Amino acid sequence: MKKIAVHTAAGPDAAMTEEREGLDVPDVEFRLAGKCRTPEAVAEAVRDADVALCGSEPYTDEVFAAAPKLKMVIRYGVGVDTVDLDAATRHGVMVGHFPDFCIEEVANHALTHMLAGAKKLVIQDRAVRDGKWRGFSLAPMGSIHGETLGLVAFGNIARAMALRGQALDMSVIAHDPYADADAFREADVESVTLEQLASRSDYVSCHLPLNDATRAMLDATFFGHMKPTAYFINTGRGPVVNEADLVEALRDGQIAGAGLDVFETEPIDADHPLCAMDNVTLTAHTAAYSDATRVSLSRRLARDVLAVCRGGTPEFVANAAVLDRRRT
Repeated sequence: MKKIAVHTAAGPDAAMTEEREGLDVPDVEFRLAGKCRTPEAVAEAVRDADVALCGSEPYTDEVFAAAPKLKMVIRYGVGVDTVDLDAATRHGVMVGHFPDFCIEEVANHALTHMLAGAKKLVIQDRAVRDGKWRGFSLAPMGSIHGETLGLVAFGNIARAMALRGQALDMSVIAHDPYADADAFREADVESVTLEQLASRSDYVSCHLPLNDATRAMLDATFFGHMKPTAYFINTGRGPVVNEADLVEALRDGQIAGAGLDVFETEPIDADHPLCAMDNVTLTAHTAAYSDATRVSLSRRLARDVLAVCRGGTPEFVANAAVLDRRRT
């Protein structure tokens, strides 16, 4: 009997070249279900699936209960915050992901936002296009070298960002109560409290995962401790920031600007207050993208799907406890 792999974030006309090639085998049927935005839609799409490929759509207890054959949900990327890991484990479903994915790309993207803010790139670009030539103030503008970069979380991407900051002759500090002391020592990065990070940093780069503990963690209190000349960059997860508090901090001049790739609600509305601010650079949750990385991820994902369809396990399992109670 054929195993069924269902993609719940791509329509029937999507290219999915690498996935189609990797799953073009007699014993696997690969279906594109379209963009499933609700648990009900996901449940209907994966009702008879053995494996589900997903992006940001919700995988809840309701979904797992409706899909008795499901053996694995595999996420495109690092985070698994759209999947209820406890529910998946209870139902014996593995959650695959790629914690080593896009480290360099996201660090480069965070650095791009940092430099764009520091050098007021958007403001200068618009001024030149409008026929202005130095007829406007650039102050305040820091030097970058000799300034302080603060990293909220100190995982793989943050450590890659630390290297970039140090290459620019910046001091680097970080807050992460879960990171090993050796990691800070080896990276020559100072471990600080969250309040110390906010008050000392000239640039704050957020790399937090999204979970119950981090949701809305960066709020008015955090921004209130930041310097009025400091910039806030987020390439992690949008909901770790209280967005209304960030908007107020920007409006009131509590901080100088922001560079954002992620938002509380995506896609961000065109009339959102952030979209009208010249001191904010915005990108569409694209930090992980490069041509080579996209192709590599798609090929790895197809290999994992095929392995599970044939009784194996994915390269990385986010809910390792499930391995003791897998569905047969």
